[in-house]
Amino acid sequence: MRRGSILQLIVIGMLVGAAASAIALLIPWLPPTASEERDRIDFVFWLTTAICIAIFSVVAAISIYSFLRFRVRPDDDSDGPPIHGHTGLEIAWTAVPAVLVTTISIASAVALARNDNSPPDRLKVEVVAQQFAWTFKYPQHGSVTSTELRLPLHRAMQLDLRAIDVIHSFFVPEFGQKQDAVPGIVTHLVITPTKLGTFPLICTELCGLGHALMRSRAVVMEPAAFRKWAADAKKGISGANAGKAVFNNNGCSACHTFTPAGSQSAVGPNLDQLPDDAKKAGKPLEEFTRESIVNPDAYVPKGYARNVMPKTFSQLPKSQLDALVQYLTQTGKKGAS
Repeated sequence: MRRGSILQLIVIGMLVGAAASAIALLIPWLPPTASEERDRIDFVFWLTTAICIAIFSVVAAISIYSFLRFRVRPDDDSDGPPIHGHTGLEIAWTAVPAVLVTTISIASAVALARNDNSPPDRLKVEVVAQQFAWTFKYPQHGSVTSTELRLPLHRAMQLDLRAIDVIHSFFVPEFGQKQDAVPGIVTHLVITPTKLGTFPLICTELCGLGHALMRSRAVVMEPAAFRKWAADAKKGISGANAGKAVFNNNGCSACHTFTPAGSQSAVGPNLDQLPDDAKKAGKPLEEFTRESIVNPDAYVPKGYARNVMPKTFSQLPKSQLDALVQYLTQTGKKGAS
């Protein structure tokens, strides 16, 4: 091939590569990264993208050059000259893709191995998924529970996920990893946050009618702020305001109206009316309240649907469940009076 033709191929390839690179880099295809694991995944992603752009540039340059240089005239019906295979080219287009695919495989294996590594000083979180809510429990902090995932900055956290009904899937886009929560087994996921902030946490497995509503938040905090939050939550669930702390930590205010707690949501039954609902159900107030927490479909007031409130609250430690029942019954009576 003449030198001029080679230069033309190079120029075409550079123009195509520049255009493809601009599309890849200037358009925000991915959400911002906020974890070490996501950084490794992104490295593999962009390595693969760079290889694909390079191959695309070569193929596009040859195709465009051939189209312009060797196209036949409209009145030319003759056959083209016979050609034969080129051993050097055949070796090249077999060996080069093999090397590139091997490179991607090695990078992927290293990233996956490092992402699965759980360091000894990790913070463990027990994650329970159920139609249609997430619950997070911190056994290293007095079994504090929350409906939001709280994470300290730059510290690895191991999430132990389980589901108690159907398959769910944990996903925070900024953390870059998904992990299914499967009934009957415990799955694991390691996250090391690198940015402060609040990020959406969603279920990405179609798990029923309320799938779209199965959302929470991942809150990345400074280590000192996280320790304070955990200490306050632990103190709250064992102190005089234990019931209120359990109520707030488990997101009850997101669905229920309860005047003493200042919550005004109308998704679920009005907890200010617990005494009236207990009378209608023909049960003592405390017994009715406890049953409504651990088995929310046992009695559903008129106007509300069954299978909406999660049954995960039956997993609360007995001390927290007792405190919550007392808070709802005793405080509710005072508020009503």
